[in-house]
Amino acid sequence: MVTSTLRAEWAGGFTSALLTLPLSIGFGLFAFAPLGERYAGYGVIAGLYSAIIVALVALLLRANSAVVFAPRSMQAYLISMVALHLVQIQSDVSLQDPQQTLTLMFFVIFLSGIMQAALGAIGAGGLVKYIPYPVIAGFQNAAAVLLLLSQIAPMLGLGHRLEPGTMLEQLRHAQPLTLAVGILTCYLMLYAGKLSKRIPAVITGLFGGIGLYYLFLYLGYGDSVGPFIGEFRFAMPDLHYLSGFYAIVQERQWWSLMPSVLAWAASLALISSLDVLLCAKVMEGVTQQRQDHNLGLVRLGVGNLVVAAFGGISSAISLTSSQGNYNSGGRTGYSVLISSLLILAAVLFCAQLIALIPKVVVAGMLAVTAWRLFDRWTVQLVKRIAAAGPRNRPSLLLDLFVIVLVTLVAVFASLVTAVAIGMLVSVFSFLFRMSKSVIRRSIHGDVLRSRKTREPRLMQLLFEHGRRIVVFELEGSVFFGTAEKLIHQIEKAVKDGATLVIVDLKRVTDIDSTGVRFLVQANDAMVKEGRVLLLSSVEEQSRMGQFLRDTGAIAALTKARVFVDIDQALEWAEDQLILSELGDVGLGAEFPFGQLDIFAGLSTAQIEVVKGMLRRCVYAKGDTVFREGDPGQQLFVIAKGEASVRIRPAGATRDIRLVTFSPGTIFGEVALLDTEVRSATVQADEELVCYVLEHEVFQQLAGSHPDIAVTLLRNLGRELSNRLRRANRVIYQMDN
Repeated sequence: MVTSTLRAEWAGGFTSALLTLPLSIGFGLFAFAPLGERYAGYGVIAGLYSAIIVALVALLLRANSAVVFAPRSMQAYLISMVALHLVQIQSDVSLQDPQQTLTLMFFVIFLSGIMQAALGAIGAGGLVKYIPYPVIAGFQNAAAVLLLLSQIAPMLGLGHRLEPGTMLEQLRHAQPLTLAVGILTCYLMLYAGKLSKRIPAVITGLFGGIGLYYLFLYLGYGDSVGPFIGEFRFAMPDLHYLSGFYAIVQERQWWSLMPSVLAWAASLALISSLDVLLCAKVMEGVTQQRQDHNLGLVRLGVGNLVVAAFGGISSAISLTSSQGNYNSGGRTGYSVLISSLLILAAVLFCAQLIALIPKVVVAGMLAVTAWRLFDRWTVQLVKRIAAAGPRNRPSLLLDLFVIVLVTLVAVFASLVTAVAIGMLVSVFSFLFRMSKSVIRRSIHGDVLRSRKTREPRLMQLLFEHGRRIVVFELEGSVFFGTAEKLIHQIEKAVKDGATLVIVDLKRVTDIDSTGVRFLVQANDAMVKEGRVLLLSSVEEQSRMGQFLRDTGAIAALTKARVFVDIDQALEWAEDQLILSELGDVGLGAEFPFGQLDIFAGLSTAQIEVVKGMLRRCVYAKGDTVFREGDPGQQLFVIAKGEASVRIRPAGATRDIRLVTFSPGTIFGEVALLDTEVRSATVQADEELVCYVLEHEVFQQLAGSHPDIAVTLLRNLGRELSNRLRRANRVIYQMDN
């Protein structure tokens, strides 16, 4: 068992080493490309150091998974941008000495490692995720464009990168056979996986391209194919760059560069950290192992600052190598250790063979990497814009604008400028989106009702005059950008005849003092006109409730008009509407027996027959009429008072009202018909007077007075159908 496990770890480590080695060389060359050909050897060494040292540091910090750390395209692109800036300022800061240029580059990587580790140490790994995705997509596309463009020259066998002014002249010297090697490498990397899933496509592309290259050499076409990587001096790493870092801090000639250096380092740390977090999420899906992302940032940050001191470029999670490692059997840090040691052994003992790898093969591999690096979400976004309606298209176009802007600035201007512009545009984008209407929906009281069931006469009144009640359900943040639009809609509703306005805050994530001020002003204006503003979904001890209290909103509206849920606010508004229409005539008095709706259609004599067969029951406030699960065969007709069906969900701190029954209504009718156990608990909200019809009594009534029984059933059916009709109306309104 142990032997098979070790064999699997060795297989995973060997596979990931084969995958990591050529890509590390390629990304090292890409990172140093702006500095020119004389720095190519340094780029190869920097890429290899990164693949070896960062993984070893992570293992020393107790990393123990199949995740492989190696250079990645995004990090290589960011470092190449730093190199490009150094080329542009060489004349200003005397960077003619290659060692000074390298020291400054590695110092930027060193600082970014410190920042990356600090982000993880303070638990800010999650905060990095708040960088808007369009900004990240812009950087990703810029990296893909530059990586792809940088591979055109080696793919064509040209010694120097293409320059726009002399492009046509340079293309005359292109080597078709070199291009053929590059195309074969690309083809095998893209499609070899369909032929064999056991051999990674990267390895097939590498050896396939090398094979074709040397076939051309064998056939005598040596002058028609591009060069090798060439010799490079690989030595055991040492920390000689640390003294250079110290000199940069101490010597005044470098101080003028410090703002730029810090900006470059911060950009590299932020973008690299987000890239790492995204890759970590992908690998969690592969390995089915949850990772501590903050600890992962600390490990990688420490690894990057250490590798910079040795002279290596930044590293990250290599998805290609990690997935190859896992698919070949690697499960623990042993496979990562084996991979790093194999790469070290390869460059120590096989440096001459590595030097013979054709540059065009590496270029082909990087070209495919660049193609895969293009953000797929951007392509999908373009398709969505084409298919989107006029309502959503502006938002999607804004995302696309941010992506294109960041990409163009990163490609044609500078990395720091791209970061600054991207973040600035994203802030304005956020404000633009947040400034949209905070109103999720508005609905009138003739459609949306409280859970209080009333006699038919009052229900009809609410249906006829319910548009005087308006509910505004809010969603998102109520702040200076959205509050004014909300108040405008409230004023419009009042002009249209609303006298009772409910503002529901259930889905509000935040409200600032400006939003509160607008609400108080709206309340003051409505009070002057004899209208009422209510707030719902405000619990006194919640953060929202305390903020509204501290800012004076609750005092301005009074506690009587602030409710814990929308149902209670609706009931209060309905009561006020009924009072305004009917006055307080009859309120509190017992409902006349003959006027109860359940007995509609019965003659006076028939009503007396029924009254003699019903039992009158009185319940004090708080008494339980019946409990869920109790056997029940009675129908209850309320003559006075109210009763509610309430439940308390698990973990809740208060009961939730399902429905309230008022005078003139019935409950318990289901048990009368099917004689099953009670489906809910009913409790008296105040002194309750009910007439109770037992199932056995109803059977006797059906036998002795079938006409009365039929009338009762017809009235009962009408009540149930009215409830269903009201429910359907609410559902329809909510769906629309």
